[in-house]
Amino acid sequence: MRKVLPHETPSWVDPEREIFFISVNCKLRGPNQLALHDLAPKLFETVEHRQQNFVWWCDVMLLMPDHLHALMSFPRHHLTFKQRVEKWKEWTAKTLGIHWQPGFFDHRLRREESREQKGRYILENPIRSGLVTDMRQWSFVWFADGPRPYGWPVKLA
Repeated sequence: MRKVLPHETPSWVDPEREIFFISVNCKLRGPNQLALHDLAPKLFETVEHRQQNFVWWCDVMLLMPDHLHALMSFPRHHLTFKQRVEKWKEWTAKTLGIHWQPGFFDHRLRREESREQKGRYILENPIRSGLVTDMRQWSFVWFADGPRPYGWPVKLA
């Protein structure tokens, strides 16, 4: 049984100034359910919609076959950090047919961790998994400041 992790932000943490590394898993691990050319643009559209409505700020989101990784910040809002992610999962499950595992993993970046380091970790995930040999070959990635041209440098710092 997987341990349920708390997602409450401590009172001394200002969620508007913090960056979180987020991982969300599909219910069924293994089969490709996310890195699909017909689904990915729709999923990224939901991320952008929430970004435009100040629900969150997502620097980068990368879809793997059965999970996703993102770097996100959460501006002040009437919903908690956990509620915002859970409501997004609920909406994408209903409208896009994605079956998610309960909960999600989050890690607040500490001072010694940089956004660029964690961004590179996310972008190199398809290489580590043996899906591609170069991260520019993986098309299932979304950046807050728009798509990157071929040969893009990671501009997360």
